Amino acid sequence: MAATTGAAEGAASDSKGPISSIPSMDSPTIQYSMVLEHLVGEKRPIKELSPGVMGGLPVPPKSDEQKMLERGMESCAFKSVLACVGGFVLGGAFGVFTAGIDTNVGFDPKDPLRTPTAREVLKDMGQRGMSYAKNFAIVGAMFSCTECIIESVSGIIPCYVRLLIEK
Repeated sequence: MAATTGAAEGAASDSKGPISSIPSMDSPTIQYSMVLEHLVGEKRPIKELSPGVMGGLPVPPKSDEQKMLERGMESCAFKSVLACVGGFVLGGAFGVFTAGIDTNVGFDPKDPLRTPTAREVLKDMGQRGMSYAKNFAIVGAMFSCTECIIESVSGIIPCYVRLLIEK
């Protein structure tokens, strides 16, 4: 049965003949160079790339003050100061929270039977919170500054960044 279908297909291709593979003289030929000029070349229409054209909301152009503020907020110094302040706040909250959970806060190791006063407990919680806050601030600032410097250098000197990251 497979032989009959193969023979039928062969007969069908023979009925079209070799003439069907040659394009007819009536159809216009496609000149790829003309299509390429219209898609990529100089005849390509220039389109405005504003968000309103691309389907987004139209936005007015930024003023010089907005651009200056944006550049300041994207600087490595601003990012590291922001990470330092955020780390300080987060570390302080985390330190006070862990001190509240710890059962040994305010206890004196010399006299374990004495009950600590509220002032001693709050003082110990504040010390732990300040310690955590300092540590989180330093780690946040160091990480943010290092990451920002590597990203800024990667745009200028890509080969050095690859060496810094791979080591």
